[in-house]
Amino acid sequence: MSSVNSVGSSSAASTGAPDTASNPSSVLNQADFLKLLVAQLQNQDPMNPQSNTDMASQMAQFSALTASTDSSASLSMMQANGLVGSTVELQVDTNGTTTSGVVQGVVMESGNPEIMVNGSLYKLNQVMQVAPTAPPSSSSSSSSTQN
Repeated sequence: MSSVNSVGSSSAASTGAPDTASNPSSVLNQADFLKLLVAQLQNQDPMNPQSNTDMASQMAQFSALTASTDSSASLSMMQANGLVGSTVELQVDTNGTTTSGVVQGVVMESGNPEIMVNGSLYKLNQVMQVAPTAPPSSSSSSSSTQN
C-alpha cells in the first residue's frame, strides 16, 4: 500500500510560502490545481480509480471559475476607467474621513484597479459618490479672443 504525504503548513513553513489556512487571501491558481490533479492521479487506488468524467468535471469547474475571475477583473477595470475625469467623494478611513477630487487615472495594484485622486491611490470600494466634472466655463476663453 502506498503512503500519501500530507499537504499542509509543514511545506509552507519550510518554503516560506503563505499557508492558505492562516492566510485566507491566498488563492489557488491553475498551476496549483494541476499539481493537485497529478497528486490525486499518483495516489489513487488502482483497484478503484477515479472516473474520467469526474476528472473532466473538476477541470471544467476550475476553467469556469478562472473565466469568472477574469471577467470580474475586466469589469472592475472598466468601472475604474469609466470614472476617469469624474469628480468622486471617497471614504479615506474607518473614522468617516472623506476627500473629493477628480479621478486622474487608473493603476493596477495586485491585480485590482485603483483610482488616482489628488495624487493618491484609492480602491473602488472607497468611492461614496460620483458626479460628472463640470466643463470649464467658455466665458474666460471668449474674452481673450476678442482683442
